[in-house]
Amino acid sequence: MSQAMTAEPTRRRGLTTEKRHNLTGWIFLLPAAALIAIMNFYPMFQALILSMKTGRGTRFRWADPLWSNYTRLLQDDLFWTTLKNNTIYLVVQVPIMLGLALVLAVLLNNPNLRFRGLWRTAIFLPCAVSLVSYSMVFRTMFATDGLVNDALMGLSAIDSPINWFGQAWTARLVIILGLLWRWTGYNMVFFLAGLQTIDPNTIEAAKVDGANSWRAFWHVTVPQLKPMILLCAIMSTNGTIQLFDESWNLTQGGPAYGSMSLSHYLFEISFQKNPNFGYASALSYAILMIVAVLAFIQMKVGDRRD
Repeated sequence: MSQAMTAEPTRRRGLTTEKRHNLTGWIFLLPAAALIAIMNFYPMFQALILSMKTGRGTRFRWADPLWSNYTRLLQDDLFWTTLKNNTIYLVVQVPIMLGLALVLAVLLNNPNLRFRGLWRTAIFLPCAVSLVSYSMVFRTMFATDGLVNDALMGLSAIDSPINWFGQAWTARLVIILGLLWRWTGYNMVFFLAGLQTIDPNTIEAAKVDGANSWRAFWHVTVPQLKPMILLCAIMSTNGTIQLFDESWNLTQGGPAYGSMSLSHYLFEISFQKNPNFGYASALSYAILMIVAVLAFIQMKVGDRRD
């Protein structure tokens, strides 16, 4: 009886080891969680409130009706133009980039390849280059009297220089080439990491069963890389939908909004040409919804686990 009475106060006096560990973890997480809430979620909430207001400067008032900015967005031709541009970048650039990154990863994962480290570094380096620097180089290369036109004319591929930034489809092509150059190596590193986790015995077993190199790659390697491919696809899709830097630095959105991205249009509405923060907030939430829907679809389609 006395032992039971002694044990009961002991349990009440202190926390168990598991609870102490959990409490310590939450204490360490609390500062980071508070910073995330203050720096991310609170501005997002404020932007949602702002998207339901109209006015200029500090003279904001509730819109009537509250969703009028979103209604205006659906009737905005420039919104649909920039959305079409982003869709072109997404549909053309992302599959090519991921396919090229996967091929490069497979080639550079070969243990018999000489100077593997050098090749990996050289292909990865573009994503570490300053955006402004690489944009200036691309603008110089694709100028009317630039290296690209000189090379094409030297090869007799064209008769006269192309004004790459004077037409919408060529301006978009320059942005796509810039994105491919900059981000292919970045995705290649993820695929390399995934390839190095694959057991070589599974590939050897497939070859023993009669599969050639292509069938072994497609039916053995690719399925095991599926989580990494899904991750890169989601990151690349989100980055392309939120594309700003190339549109701003390479083409300035021209000609006549022909290559402007959604985020570039958002910046223009917010800080240029009679700024309208309420309408810009509505546009930012439209971009958020597009990103969320595409990520959800990719997760549902790509993450089918057996």
